[in-house]
Amino acid sequence: MATTPLPFSSFLPLLSHPHKLSFRSLSKTLDPALSPCRPTPICCRASPQTPEDSVETKGTGAVAPTRGDVYLERQQATSATAFVLEKDNQDKSRRKRRVGAKFPNNVACCYGCGAPLQTAEIDAPGYVIAETYELKKRHHQLRTVLCGRCKLLSHGHMVTAVGGHGGYPGGKQFISAEELRDKLSHLRHEKVLIVKLVDIVDFNGSFLARIRDLAGANPIILVITKVDLLPRGTDLNCIGDWVVEATTKKKLNVVSVHLTSSKSLVGITGVISEIQKEKKGRDVYILGAANVGKSAFINALLKLMAKRDPIAAAARKYKPMQSAVPGTTLGPIQIEAFQGGGNLFDTPGVHLHHRQAAVVHSDDLPSLAPQSRLKGQSFPITSNETATGQETVGLNGYSLFWGGLVRIDVIKVLPKTRLIFYGPKKLKVHMVSTVVADEFYNEQLGITLTPPTDREKTESWIGLQIVKQLNIKFEDTRRYISIILSSNLECILITFIQRPACDIAISDSEQAGELHLAVHVPKPVEVFLRPPMPVGKAGEEWYQYQDLTEKEEELRPKWFY
Repeated sequence: MATTPLPFSSFLPLLSHPHKLSFRSLSKTLDPALSPCRPTPICCRASPQTPEDSVETKGTGAVAPTRGDVYLERQQATSATAFVLEKDNQDKSRRKRRVGAKFPNNVACCYGCGAPLQTAEIDAPGYVIAETYELKKRHHQLRTVLCGRCKLLSHGHMVTAVGGHGGYPGGKQFISAEELRDKLSHLRHEKVLIVKLVDIVDFNGSFLARIRDLAGANPIILVITKVDLLPRGTDLNCIGDWVVEATTKKKLNVVSVHLTSSKSLVGITGVISEIQKEKKGRDVYILGAANVGKSAFINALLKLMAKRDPIAAAARKYKPMQSAVPGTTLGPIQIEAFQGGGNLFDTPGVHLHHRQAAVVHSDDLPSLAPQSRLKGQSFPITSNETATGQETVGLNGYSLFWGGLVRIDVIKVLPKTRLIFYGPKKLKVHMVSTVVADEFYNEQLGITLTPPTDREKTESWIGLQIVKQLNIKFEDTRRYISIILSSNLECILITFIQRPACDIAISDSEQAGELHLAVHVPKPVEVFLRPPMPVGKAGEEWYQYQDLTEKEEELRPKWFY
C-alpha cells in the first residue's frame, strides 16, 4: 500500500515551536491514525483504495506537482524527523548528566563533617549509636545528628580520617585524597559561584594549582584568610597588591580578592556583599586546601548574615565542625543560608601531598598552627658587641634546624646575610656547626627538636629524606634583597634577607652575589623559591608597585579589606 507524502507545510507548526517537539507529536503528524480516537464502526469503514486513489492530487495539468516537488517534500519530511529524534536524544543525555552531577540528597550525613551516617563501625567517621539513629529517623531529624568523630573533635581530640594525610594512628583512615577530589569534579559542569580560600601564611602551598579542574569557567571570589597572623606593622596595601599580582599570573576567572580574618571578622562583610552581587540564584561552593579555614570562614559568614537574614540565623544552629586536623570535612555539607534561592556548600579540603601536614603526626598538628601574630627569628643573633664595632659571627659553615622538620645548611653567603624565620612560637630554631649537625639531629630529635614530640613518634618519623640544593643569584642595589624560600610548611614562611647590620646601604662591591644553601625536608615536601611577600615594617620600604596601563589596571581584579 503506497503512503501519501505529506507536504512540508504540515511540519511548520512543529518547527516554529521546537520546545514542543517530541517523537509522539511527530508521529501524530506523520500518521493521524496514531492519535487516540474512538474506533470506526465496521459499517462505516471505507473500502480499500487502490494506489492510484491514495495519491492526493494538488492540481491537474500545469499546476500538478512534478516528481521533483514530491521528492523535495519527502526529503524535508525526513530531515524534520531526524531533527526531532536528535533533539530528544540530546535532552535525555543532558538530563542524565545533570542528575548524575548533583550531590545525593537522599543520604543522611553528619552535619559537622558531611560523612554518611552509619551504625556498623565505631572507629569510622559517621558512626552513630543505633538507638539514636532509629529515634532521629523516626522523627525525621537525621539532619540534626552529630557523629562520634565530630564529638571527639569538638573536645580537642586529633582524630584523622584521610589515609596518608595528617597522622599515623588515631583514627580509621578510610578515605583517600583522590576520593575527596572526585566528589568535587562535577562543579566544572554546573553553573555555580566559587569562593576559593587561600591561607596567607602559606600562599603557594594552599593555592590549589589545579583549581581549573574543579571550577571550570565559573566565576571565582578569592578570599585570603588569616591576615590577622601577619607580623605586626605589615602594610595591607602592599599585601593586597602582591596577592593580585600573583593571582593574575595564574589566569583564573577571579572577579575580586578579599583579605579576611575569620577570627576578628575583618573583611567578611565585603565577601557577603560580593556573594550577593555575583550569586544570581546559583549555589555557592567554598573550595580550598585542607586546613585553610573553610569551616571557620563559613561560621563567620553565617554569624554576620544572621543579623539580617533569619534563614542564616537558623543555619547557625547546625554549623560545620572546626578543628586543626586535615580532613575534618569529609563530604559536602549543604547549608540553607540564602533567601531567594541557592544554597551554601562546605566542601572537603583538597589534600596536597607536598605540605608538612601530610607527614606530621596528628598530635603534632597544633604546633604548626600559629595562634597569634607571626614573629621573626633572625639568625645569626645580633649581640651587643655589634654596636661596639666587633664583627658578628657569620652563617657560613652553620646549619639551622627548624624543629625536627627542616634543616638548612649554609654553604656560601655574603658576610652580612641574615636568615629570618616566621612561624608559630612552638617551632624553635637551633643553630649548630654543620660538622656536628648529623649527630645533633640524631640526639636531640624529639627532645629539643620538636615536632616529633616524643620517642614513640620519633621512632616512626620518616626523617629528612630530601636534600634540595639552592643557588640564588641576585643583583640589586636599590633596596633590600629579599628572597622567600617556601617549603610549604603549614602556616610557615622562611625569609632570606641580604642586608648589612644597622640598615647601612649595600656597597658596590657587594651589589651582586650568590647564596648557596642545602635544604633538608621530609619526603614528599617540596622546596621552591618565589618572589618575597612584603611582611613587617621592612616590607613597606622595599616593595615596589607595578607600573600598569589603564587597560591592564581594568583587567586586574580589585582587592578589598
